[in-house]
Amino acid sequence: MSADHASARLIDAYARGAAGPATSPAAGLAADEVWALEAHLETCRTCRDRLSAAVTATAPAVTALTDAVWAGLAPHLAQATPAPPRRRLAARLATWTTPAMTPWLAMLLAVTLLALLLDLAGPATGPGQVPLLLLLAPVLPVGGVALSWSPALDPAHELTAATPRAGLALVLRRTVAVLAVVIPALFAAGWATGLTAAQWLLPCLAFTTTTLALGGLIGTARAALALVLAWAAAVVAPALAADRTPVVLRAEALPAWGLLLALGAAVVAARRRAYATRADHR
Repeated sequence: MSADHASARLIDAYARGAAGPATSPAAGLAADEVWALEAHLETCRTCRDRLSAAVTATAPAVTALTDAVWAGLAPHLAQATPAPPRRRLAARLATWTTPAMTPWLAMLLAVTLLALLLDLAGPATGPGQVPLLLLLAPVLPVGGVALSWSPALDPAHELTAATPRAGLALVLRRTVAVLAVVIPALFAAGWATGLTAAQWLLPCLAFTTTTLALGGLIGTARAALALVLAWAAAVVAPALAADRTPVVLRAEALPAWGLLLALGAAVVAARRRAYATRADHR
């Protein structure tokens, strides 16, 4: 593809594929070429017109089918009430979040508030005690990331996953949206309980990137569930039983969290193409 428009080779190959079997949407094109072309067609009227002309010339059966469909839809579309135009801000937010994310983000904020209230209502924090908020902070965004990209919880998941922009970029956008809600809440709760950001922020980001890294292999929801269960069994339960801050949440463990964060980010970057066909889509 050139800087402005798709090449004639891509357009013609995509048009020829449209006339072939459903399993071959674009004849002779690699998966990344199909993804790039479809993403470009979303915003380029010129290339859409070129594709339409190519389909008309190379796939008359497809043209006849679409004309028949439009002929049947036209009377109903003429009677339909047009949807009100979306505001620019709402349209931008729609590329970062979905309506299905709202109740789950509210639930994460409620969990944060509950942990804060339990910490404030409990006995004064001593040298051997661990705040509940500190134990939950690393895994709170992980739950939000999984819930924001779960086929079972998002009614529009299959439609979203079928779009050409459903790869790593969309996953990262939703992850940023979750972090933008959860992290300020944790900052406020940490300030109220005397926790410093250094105690929970690096583990929080490291867990998030590790979830994304594993998500490219087994699916984001499965990766998040596995990490949360492992954290609960290996860290939360022993810390509550012993009533002391676990080693992994002390200052000396911060370099290890930084290394895990860097490793997770590197895996996500190296396997970025895997997110277009990851297990969440199936």
